[in-house]
Amino acid sequence: MDKIIDGKVISALVKDEIKKNIADRGIRPCLAVILVGEDPASKVYVGNKEKACEYCGIESKSFRLPEDTSEEELLKLIDSLNEDKDVDGILVQLPLPSHIDSDKVISRISSDKDVDGFSNESAGALLTGGEGFVPCTPAGIIELLHRYNVEIKGKNCVVMGRSNIVGKPVALLLLKENGTVTVTHTKTENIRDITKNADILVCAVGQPRLVDESYVKEGAVIIDVGIHRMDPEKNNGKKLCGDVDYDSVYDKVSLITPVPGGVGPMTIAMLMKNTLTAFDKR
Repeated sequence: MDKIIDGKVISALVKDEIKKNIADRGIRPCLAVILVGEDPASKVYVGNKEKACEYCGIESKSFRLPEDTSEEELLKLIDSLNEDKDVDGILVQLPLPSHIDSDKVISRISSDKDVDGFSNESAGALLTGGEGFVPCTPAGIIELLHRYNVEIKGKNCVVMGRSNIVGKPVALLLLKENGTVTVTHTKTENIRDITKNADILVCAVGQPRLVDESYVKEGAVIIDVGIHRMDPEKNNGKKLCGDVDYDSVYDKVSLITPVPGGVGPMTIAMLMKNTLTAFDKR
């Protein structure tokens, strides 16, 4: 039995559905992407987002700003994009240079164009069940569970990590799906006693290979959000790993996302979906 939850395959399906929707309707949604500085990983992420836009039929407006761009200049750009009726979604690539307040920047994006789902308005809508954008990685996790017919209702769901970007929103989404949800974090005592009861375990702790077989219930579904670089010479040629010790838990679980190729591809697919939603709302 294949236990792998293939994010590459599901991401491609989602993008194909979006592409067909856009082509059938003859529309042209627009996503504005802002990158400040020369962070190598951020440049790769932005490039991948631009490629996804091109594939789906979404116009991509790219704004690549120097490292020394002032906070005021960035906020003015966001203001102009908020007013631009041809722009449906605005994404500011994080992290930003240290002299710029990320919270202030995110809160400046119009809630109607907040396709990353990071604003207070989007977070509040998710908490109360209102209408807003769901952060892309948590949305991608739920999409994977749905596409693999994983029953969430009534299941014990444990989320390891409480970040605003993944942990908290995915916990709320699992709760919305009628899962029984527990969130663990750095102050949680006896974490293994909690995770070993999880039917669905979402790992977003930011520590490479922390979660081994001692954390995992027999037959559990594992979603690994972490991604860490390794020394290929010491790790059998592998360059990346997740928060989960994949080889250790594989025989024990029923389904698991690999790293790479699991949750990662879904983040961009759900960004495309949020951009189409923003267009439809407009």
